[in-house]
Amino acid sequence: MSVLHSIRFTLNGKPVQAAVPVHLSAIDMLRDVFHLTGTKLGCGEGECGACTIIVDGVSVNSCLMFAVDCDGRDVTTIEGLRTDEGLNPLQKAFVEHGAVQCGFCTPGMVMQGTALLKRRSSMTVEEIRRGIEGNLCRCTGYRKIIDTIASALHETSSEEIS
Repeated sequence: MSVLHSIRFTLNGKPVQAAVPVHLSAIDMLRDVFHLTGTKLGCGEGECGACTIIVDGVSVNSCLMFAVDCDGRDVTTIEGLRTDEGLNPLQKAFVEHGAVQCGFCTPGMVMQGTALLKRRSSMTVEEIRRGIEGNLCRCTGYRKIIDTIASALHETSSEEIS
């Protein structure tokens, strides 16, 4: 029998709590406990970036993080980027620039792009390329993704991304 641990944290701007086993991953908690299925499980080994979330302002692979490590933290998933008007500027840019194909990597790419845009007010194409290195895409060849993040950087230099 698994012992449950009570945790409290902020999820997409709202305080939440859960009782989770110590071995449960953050991605499994997000998907199975909170029913937030936008975060995708790809490799389960921290290699593909499909499960990228933002914890305390830093992008992390949720497949490598234990749910109990969310305790007391601020966690944002792809669902948390949505604004009252709908998609946030980076999400809109991904759609407008055709930076999605099958869509499986898109939530992780958007989350990584969001973290990059919050950290830096300007980046070269090479810095963007390096910034998304941990996020794999099997369909696009990355050009449209990089161009999308670059365009969002220029379009939102005076706006808040999320």
